[in-house]
Amino acid sequence: MEYRMDNTGDETYAMEHLISDPKTVVVGCGGAGNNSVDRLQRIGVWGARTIAINTDRAHLERVHADQRVLIGKRITRGQGAGGHPEVAEHCAEEAREELEMLLRGADITFITAGMGGGTGTGTAPIVAEIAKELGSVVVSMATVPFTAEGHLKGQRAAIGIEKLKRNSDSTILLANDKLLKMVPKMPVNQAFSVMDQMISEVIKEITEAVTQPSLVNLDFADLRTVMAGNGAATVLYGENSACDPQTVVAEALNNPLVDVTYDGATSALIHMTSGPELNLRTINKVVEGFTEVMDPNANIIWGARTDTKFSGQLKVLAVMNGLEMNYAGLPSVRIESCASEMACIPLVQ
Repeated sequence: MEYRMDNTGDETYAMEHLISDPKTVVVGCGGAGNNSVDRLQRIGVWGARTIAINTDRAHLERVHADQRVLIGKRITRGQGAGGHPEVAEHCAEEAREELEMLLRGADITFITAGMGGGTGTGTAPIVAEIAKELGSVVVSMATVPFTAEGHLKGQRAAIGIEKLKRNSDSTILLANDKLLKMVPKMPVNQAFSVMDQMISEVIKEITEAVTQPSLVNLDFADLRTVMAGNGAATVLYGENSACDPQTVVAEALNNPLVDVTYDGATSALIHMTSGPELNLRTINKVVEGFTEVMDPNANIIWGARTDTKFSGQLKVLAVMNGLEMNYAGLPSVRIESCASEMACIPLVQ
């Protein structure tokens, strides 16, 4: 591409045409994934297109998203997968061409789903596979069922997670059991909205960190570098006074919704937002706080943005990859061929 200044010597126009923002797609699979996409659509996110996929027409019609896709109409008649991941997987395979059209051209694909049920567990791995084949960086965020929901649902979740990890650059797990400690007496709808809010805020922060200009920029190549490797990952978030960066880092590391060991982390993307008073000492304290708990040879990439709205405050987002993550007590599983199951998928009468 030719680069030249206009007649006034102003480089702004030329730079706008040189820099191309990465295209971001957020896909919510199944009921839990749809709920996260609905919340993200409501709060808004710069530069991201939202897609809701479901086998349940009634639930899908209540979701706010740029595009809503009902799959498996011939198989489920819009009545859901009945808790059977193999049914939802077959529905997604049947809709593969349509899903390819929706995902084509995306540089970053976020996938959010609840594991252990039917539609999310069955469709999310197929969506990840398609996005990966199309060359996208795939970041999957999956919620793990409550232990009290039983061994069968836990086993389904474990199988779904393993399949999801195969085609995800990074897989972030969030444990529903943690909600019991955080908000044990909160009404159930509000309690689950805590998880939806975290997922949507994380996607928003990551997307805007690499698409909006910063004092020290993070870009799509940085995200690809950190996310490479098909590892388990986590996203950490902290916000507090700019005078106390150690507390902000501590808040981020004490994420209440994940069980994770940081000392094996091989890479991290760290982004800071603060007021115009942001200084090198604060930046160094934040980066140092994260590197102290990671592998000594970890690859650290950081960026920073100043915003008058955050005067006196410091907001930190960190994406860590290459982690050892506790699967919240999920059973060990061996994934076998589902061909025999596919042959006898029931049609909804």
